[in-house]
Amino acid sequence: MSNIFNFFVLKIVFLSFIFVTFPFKSNLTKSDEITIEEVIIKKRKSIFSKNYSTAKKVQISASKGDFEKAKSLMLEMSENYKILIDYFPENTKEGFKTEALPIIWEDRENFNNLMTKASTDMIELTQIIEDSDDVKGTLTKFMWSNCKACHSKYREEH
Repeated sequence: MSNIFNFFVLKIVFLSFIFVTFPFKSNLTKSDEITIEEVIIKKRKSIFSKNYSTAKKVQISASKGDFEKAKSLMLEMSENYKILIDYFPENTKEGFKTEALPIIWEDRENFNNLMTKASTDMIELTQIIEDSDDVKGTLTKFMWSNCKACHSKYREEH
């Protein structure tokens, strides 16, 4: 496991413990308590959202020829894809407005492979983007196509 993942897990567990053990209001009901499932689902949604906004920044930076900034953002996205693999435990299939489809848990190996491919593609993209004759096409092939593959198979339509 990566150090980043260990940090996030410890942070989630710690915050969950704090929120459940020391509620902010004394009149909380059982339904007001924060569960570890809620924390995990919200965190994974946050990471996916962050990757989407980062992908848009990559597109803008690379299109403007600011490849150093784009590469830095690509590496950030790559790490996020690695982390996301561990944000789909069995107890987070439902609730908290998750958009994840059950196929993720039924077809875990292929989902994990897609996250790994997306991570690897982002690293490869850092190595080829600067020399590309078609920046937009290269971004589509190595970045946006992975987003589309995941959304079309593993995410609810909205």
